[in-house]
Amino acid sequence: MKQTETDLNRIVLHGRAVHPPAFSHCNHEVEFFSFPLSVSRLSGVSDQVNVMVSRPLLEGCGWLERGEEITVRGEVRTFNNRSGVGSRLIISVFAKELVLEQGEDENQLVLSGTLCKPPSLRSTPLGRTICDMILAVNRRYGRADYLPCIAWGSLAHFCGGMTVGSSLGLDGRLQSRTYTKNLGDHTEERTAFEVSVMNLLPQEEERCTG
Repeated sequence: MKQTETDLNRIVLHGRAVHPPAFSHCNHEVEFFSFPLSVSRLSGVSDQVNVMVSRPLLEGCGWLERGEEITVRGEVRTFNNRSGVGSRLIISVFAKELVLEQGEDENQLVLSGTLCKPPSLRSTPLGRTICDMILAVNRRYGRADYLPCIAWGSLAHFCGGMTVGSSLGLDGRLQSRTYTKNLGDHTEERTAFEVSVMNLLPQEEERCTG
């Protein structure tokens, strides 16, 4: 299935490599490596985003050392890891371009797709309104990425009124958060990733960006 003009998936990150790339897997005789990238928010909190990159791209920028500043341009990808107990959604950034350079930290994401589950509207203990959504973003060849998104305040109220199958375009950032998972006989600290929605894109802008 050809990717439609409304299915956008573009991310630009600038931050520092937490550690050098480690081998991940081989696909069609191409080796892929992964590394965590630390990106600071204006609040001072840092998001740690997993980046997947091919060997040719790494070799093109001279590999990576711990602490090196880099700009990553690519797409957000997801897959379900069923190797352990239950199924875990793995979210990473598939790098299409790497540039070793200095600059301000950046985390800009543009997505457009279709809501595949009913939005969930709720409130925090402090009274802030939140809307949780799952956005399906088509790739080529009939595949899709399923991205958890979260909106706040007036955006949350608007998104909460949408239905399954609604088209949604947005810009925001890919953020990480840690939580404690209760596994019965013990607990485990895990990291979850989600898209924090900053703005919704008008349909005209989606078409122009596609």
